[in-house]
Amino acid sequence: MALPVRQQVTYWSIATVVFLVVLWALGNVILPFVVGGAVAYFLDPVADRLQRAGLSRVLSTAIIFVFLIAIVIVSLLVIVPLLIQQTNDLIQSAPDLFNQLRSWLTGRFPNLMEDGSPLRQSLGSIGQTIQERGGELLQTVLSSAAGVVNILVFLVVAPVVAFYLLLDWDRMVARIDDLLPRDHVHTIRHLAKEIDRTLASFIRGQGTVCLILGTFYAAALMLVGLQFGLVVGLIAGLLTFIPYVGALVGGVLSIGLALFQFWGDWWMIVIVGAIFQVGQMVEGNILTPKLVGSSVGLHPVWLIFALSAFGTLFGFVGMLVAVPVAAALGVVVRFVIGQYKDGLLYRGVSGLVIEPERDDA
Repeated sequence: MALPVRQQVTYWSIATVVFLVVLWALGNVILPFVVGGAVAYFLDPVADRLQRAGLSRVLSTAIIFVFLIAIVIVSLLVIVPLLIQQTNDLIQSAPDLFNQLRSWLTGRFPNLMEDGSPLRQSLGSIGQTIQERGGELLQTVLSSAAGVVNILVFLVVAPVVAFYLLLDWDRMVARIDDLLPRDHVHTIRHLAKEIDRTLASFIRGQGTVCLILGTFYAAALMLVGLQFGLVVGLIAGLLTFIPYVGALVGGVLSIGLALFQFWGDWWMIVIVGAIFQVGQMVEGNILTPKLVGSSVGLHPVWLIFALSAFGTLFGFVGMLVAVPVAAALGVVVRFVIGQYKDGLLYRGVSGLVIEPERDDA
């Protein structure tokens, strides 16, 4: 006999509260484990494909991590130092960029840029603030002993966690399935498959799209000679998981920088804008349909809300778990709505669904 509904709701509510409390209490302590789990989930289809090709799970995992470690080493030796240098240069040049913008606006809109006007004062202070605060933040992150220790721990613990989770992924899934309450096993399996489908489409698919577009934007902008092209490209690629935001932010930032760098050479400015147009065309017509699919189930507004809410409550770790939790909640809500529409509360005693009247007049 199944437990009464009230008791089931109580137990699941307690489990949810415990999960949120643990997430809040541990904070950044569980960051390497969250990242390791995400990496293992991302790479599990690759390991399964290697297994189907005849390799053992151990050998498949080892091959994946050899390539992964090689990519990380190349990134640490080549990309990361260049990224730090360009970020620092962008921060240091912020006052000059805003002074140039102020001079340009003064020449074309003198009424707005009179001495003492709020806009003139704001443009003068924004660049100085970015230089001071941005430089302080970057210096603190790079020089802080605690920060260095945390980075080293992260670089050691996260790959180890990812390796063992990927190695035992199928056994863990089977073990969790064995612990499911038998009265609801079919429903939970159905919901789990829907959540996995949504996550696979969004995290694996959209993550691959972000990686491809970020690499394309960074390489193309650096190829045309745009200063800070690597930083802008990676920012645009990282924000691509929110539809249109990555291209909008990256396009505005890169075109703004191109206006200062290539002023008068309009073809170069057009080329910078064309890079993002090409990226959007490739994303919309090739990458997203092939890698993500047409129906993911995560509305952009719901995604932004989840990132904001979890980021505010739980910090950076909350932002990492926001997407999986949002996907799970979306699936559960759609399931509850389906159950409601099949129930007496919606259909009534007669079982007939009466469509609302429409006024065709």
